[in-house]
Amino acid sequence: MTTQTSAAAVPAATATAAAERSAPAPLRVAVVLGTNREGRFGPVIADWVLAHVRERPDLDVEFIDLAEDEPPSALSFNPSPEAADRLARITPKLAAAEAFVVLTPEYNHSFPAPLKTLIDWHRAEWQAKPVAFVSYGGISGGLRAVEQLRQVFAELHAVTVRDTVSFHNAGALFDDAGNHLDPAAPDAAAKTMLDQLTWWGIALREAKEVRPYGS
Repeated sequence: MTTQTSAAAVPAATATAAAERSAPAPLRVAVVLGTNREGRFGPVIADWVLAHVRERPDLDVEFIDLAEDEPPSALSFNPSPEAADRLARITPKLAAAEAFVVLTPEYNHSFPAPLKTLIDWHRAEWQAKPVAFVSYGGISGGLRAVEQLRQVFAELHAVTVRDTVSFHNAGALFDDAGNHLDPAAPDAAAKTMLDQLTWWGIALREAKEVRPYGS
């Protein structure tokens, strides 16, 4: 008995195999919670962000919480053994990441000191990588902190994506279980932001494979 294969099925199967071969590996994304403040609302926002990142098969996430992995506060060209040990828990995660989502509140019209310290301890780890922002706060939703961060990351040769997610009067937007009370708009904003981050991350990955970035 012979088995006949449809002529149309062969090109379809070939196209499927080619698409699978050409699909890029998942983008390695580090989500950074940039505050260690006592009583912070950040973990609620972080859980919301991580849920959106983890549901995407094109993204592979690493979470960095500066309350748990806080960088040394005193910058040094010759860090102490204790400072070097703390950096050793953070720096490899940043170096391995191909893209970042930085989560920031707004304190006094700016972003938290531990986040600035983390940024300043590193340079090459940020270069030629995209950075997206999720912010929260009062009426401003943390957007003033984000605009300052754009200037900082530009100095480090990072690419900040245009669209952000911001939560205005954030504490009133979530229930006690951490669920957003009206998720349609923020869910759409998160998708747009992550789509942009992924596009830039893949584009910069492929560009650096052809020509390593040099600042």
